[in-house]
Amino acid sequence: MSRLQNDTFLRALLRQPTDYTPLWMMRQAGRYLPEYCETRRRAGSFLNLCKSPALACEVTLQPLARYDLDAAILFSDILTVPDAMGLGLYFAEGEGPRFERPLRDEWEIRNLVAPDPHAELQYVMDAVAEIRRALGGSVPLIGFSGSPWTLACYMVEGGSSDDYRRIKTMAYTRPDLLHHVLRVTADSVVAYLNAQIESGVQAVMVFDSWGGVLSEAAYREFSLPYLERVVAGLIRERDGERVPSIVFTKGGGLWLESIAAIGCDAVGLDWTMDIGRARALVGDKVALQGNLDPAILFAPPEVIATEAKRVLDAFGPHPGHVFNLGHGISQFTPPEAVSVLVDTVHQHSRKLRGGR
Repeated sequence: MSRLQNDTFLRALLRQPTDYTPLWMMRQAGRYLPEYCETRRRAGSFLNLCKSPALACEVTLQPLARYDLDAAILFSDILTVPDAMGLGLYFAEGEGPRFERPLRDEWEIRNLVAPDPHAELQYVMDAVAEIRRALGGSVPLIGFSGSPWTLACYMVEGGSSDDYRRIKTMAYTRPDLLHHVLRVTADSVVAYLNAQIESGVQAVMVFDSWGGVLSEAAYREFSLPYLERVVAGLIRERDGERVPSIVFTKGGGLWLESIAAIGCDAVGLDWTMDIGRARALVGDKVALQGNLDPAILFAPPEVIATEAKRVLDAFGPHPGHVFNLGHGISQFTPPEAVSVLVDTVHQHSRKLRGGR
């Protein structure tokens, strides 16, 4: 594989000095880009897009052709793992992801096994290899997975949920069953992420998208220990290079210090927490990623620039900051707004560090 021409993102995750703050965006390859929508139309369905290494590579590279981003992220979906477990993932028009066979009966839960990432999920590994070749060493490639808790939410609920009634009922009435789901899922996530690392990703991120719906006690029982289990099982070095890990719990600001203590290299922040206060709490234990409110990208250019500078100034000229949104970019975002953001982050962060 080619040596990286731009390793700023990886160095920032390892809290090493950088000339500027690197930037990428959650969901950066997505529906806000007309070229993505065209590729998605050619694919015929979202799942076809995910399961075609050539098309996944195409859409992964699309935002990098438009913007001076410092990392690419594998185009896939967090629900590929439960799909590989046999739950039957499908996407209903206007309803989002659904499972044909959600986990409802005890026998289904007891029979749950971790899939072989080099069998049921080989299409993801093929996409990783193809993307790395296409990138040609320009920027790093990020791999990812959903967290055990977040995947379990979908697996038990059968899809998205407003109240998480089924899985919370399981948590409080049959915690033994939920812990079994979480153990199997955590082992699946470890195997899946390690297979991505072996296939070529240079950093990994765990999305705990629904961790914030839990109470303090429930988070510490059903999410945090399984995040720690995942991080502990990850390959930390590949081809002589460190493979950093990022953990992101949406709504997880209350548990920032606890998340920072599980062994990950970086913690992602949503937009509800001041990043300067977050840095004061964790010091130099971990890097921080975030955390602009994605809705700011609907504002005029001068407002986008002002708010991006506010985040950069709050963190300060210290090592260990990766600029990102506080959640995924909206499909309704004007593409030109992203250009303003990228240019502002790169230019202002260079000034903060004493450059031009």
